[in-house]
Amino acid sequence: MPEEAERPAPRQAVIVDDGVEVPAPGDGEVWAVGAVILNPRGEAFAQRRGPDRRLFPDAWDIVGGHVEPGETLLEALAREVEEETGWRLARVRRFLGTVTWTGDDGAGVRHEADYLVEVDGNLDAPALEWSKHSGYAWFGPGDLPRLKANCPPGDYLIHDLLEKVLRELPS
Repeated sequence: MPEEAERPAPRQAVIVDDGVEVPAPGDGEVWAVGAVILNPRGEAFAQRRGPDRRLFPDAWDIVGGHVEPGETLLEALAREVEEETGWRLARVRRFLGTVTWTGDDGAGVRHEADYLVEVDGNLDAPALEWSKHSGYAWFGPGDLPRLKANCPPGDYLIHDLLEKVLRELPS
């Protein structure tokens, strides 16, 4: 009898907390998603973009990326978390808002929906996409100024987002 091919483990359903908003992208709009991931010490995860990246080279970023055709925002969020860290999206706790930005790559306006999430996996050992990222760190309130590195003055999207999340955490 031939050996049965190993099947991937079924993907567990992602818990989405009550009241979490999921914007509906309009026709022709380009969307991205971002995930703010906290460890048990209340520190936020960020990864450093590689120096050769077209957008925001060498800058700190949260996990996330563009929504592919046919994907919902939450499907894209789950895919990006797994692709960029090896962790699995377990829970979407809160919608953090939408920002609209234009990169310097000529691709036009993008809309980004950011979420506070929980993941399953070893938080001490993310499986980064090393072709796209050069490192990672966990940021507490005292570490936030480092997030401004390699950002144009006043363009502190990641710093400001993580500062807001960490400030609003219950002590």
